[in-house]
Amino acid sequence: MIPVTGFEGAHIGVLGLGRSGLATARALAAGGAEPVCWDDNPAAREKAEAEGFACLDLSRQGAFDGIARLVVSPGIPHLYPAPNPVIAAAYAAGVPVDNDIGLFFRSVATSAWDGFDTAPRVIAVTGSNGKSTTSALIHHVLTEAGFSSQLAGNIGRGVLDIDPPSDGGVVVLELSSYQTDLARALTPDVAVFTNFSPDHLDRHGGIGGYFAAKRRLFAEGGPERAVIGIDEAEGLYLADQLGEGEADDRVIRVSVTRKPAGAGWQVFARKGFLTEWRKGRQVASIDLRGVSGLPGAHNHQNACAAYSAVRTLGVSPKVIETALHSYAGLPHRSQLIAEKDGVRYVNDSKATNVDSAAKALAAFDRIRWICGGLEKEGTLDPVLEAAGSVVRAYVIGREAAAFAVKLRGVETEVCTDMETAVRRAVEDAQPGETVLLAPACASFDQYDSFERRGEDFVARVTAALR
Repeated sequence: MIPVTGFEGAHIGVLGLGRSGLATARALAAGGAEPVCWDDNPAAREKAEAEGFACLDLSRQGAFDGIARLVVSPGIPHLYPAPNPVIAAAYAAGVPVDNDIGLFFRSVATSAWDGFDTAPRVIAVTGSNGKSTTSALIHHVLTEAGFSSQLAGNIGRGVLDIDPPSDGGVVVLELSSYQTDLARALTPDVAVFTNFSPDHLDRHGGIGGYFAAKRRLFAEGGPERAVIGIDEAEGLYLADQLGEGEADDRVIRVSVTRKPAGAGWQVFARKGFLTEWRKGRQVASIDLRGVSGLPGAHNHQNACAAYSAVRTLGVSPKVIETALHSYAGLPHRSQLIAEKDGVRYVNDSKATNVDSAAKALAAFDRIRWICGGLEKEGTLDPVLEAAGSVVRAYVIGREAAAFAVKLRGVETEVCTDMETAVRRAVEDAQPGETVLLAPACASFDQYDSFERRGEDFVARVTAALR
């Protein structure tokens, strides 16, 4: 646990009592604060009360009298489409609003670090797609290289639930836009921007607000090193804003589409080969084609970002290459779950937007595509452009028929539910084809998370192949 410092004896409101909320309450109490908790869910309040935390309806009149700060869980809107009423009340009362990420950055460094030979470091990863894979890959490579590494944030454990980092230790954080948007402190040593595409637009008031939330990790934090994916205009802009010229090696530019040029520090992947360039020369190369845990160009982009981040800590290319081959991949992200009679079955339930689904489609040939769900704002054009390898789409979701109509030029079959979609895809699949779950939609019309959707796919495939 990371005890939260600076609030000894103060009453601190905690809104939302899920994984991060309860961890925050514990960390506040460990640092001498007095958490005042609230969640609209009675079961969540009962769990907090069972641990000895006081619960108080923070939406009632005068609830913020004597409250020094409000700490909010990431799923709770603080501005768009409208502030949660409790947060609005905190604003009106002049109570500062923060989240667990902000508390982590203000509390992680302690006087114990003065006695360390090497100060711990924090690597923070944000972007639209690939955050989880990139973060997990960084953590894996560091662990294989002998570092004491912990993975937290939007993946793994809550940031305040991890152990205090040891001498030379590294904390790897995956940070969503919900987390970077509100944190009052953001001070990573290395910050990574994977890529950018429209997502969560209602939560950020549009694409500009969404990018602004991502940009805060770099503009507010001032990292010593920034790894920036430059395959979109937003990444190019961010790299330009952070650098003082092309030779400024505090910025590492990552690409899978733009050939390296100039004297800067760049990492590039093309046709399955990752190359590192410095001062206009290639200094290292890795063949990614045989890395089973990282299929497709989108995962090669993730590999470039992770490679760059660990290179800033002095890990050699040879050590990184060896570690990449032992990386097994993450569940629900281009996860090969079965192979039978020449047909592969791949679970990419995390492909919840059109850009991530398009990248998943580009990674395979001859695809039986299971897609659909709760459609997000924006056009389907990116995924339609990548659908040339789709033999047939099996559409699920409450609005499956309407979604199928939008898949112009793709042969579709409306299945509605996962059981039907998997059964039909298994019946139709021929040797050399891939049955791919890459929904291009959120899961919440039928499942409470993309993980549950992926688990259902895995279970249905397992049953169908018996």
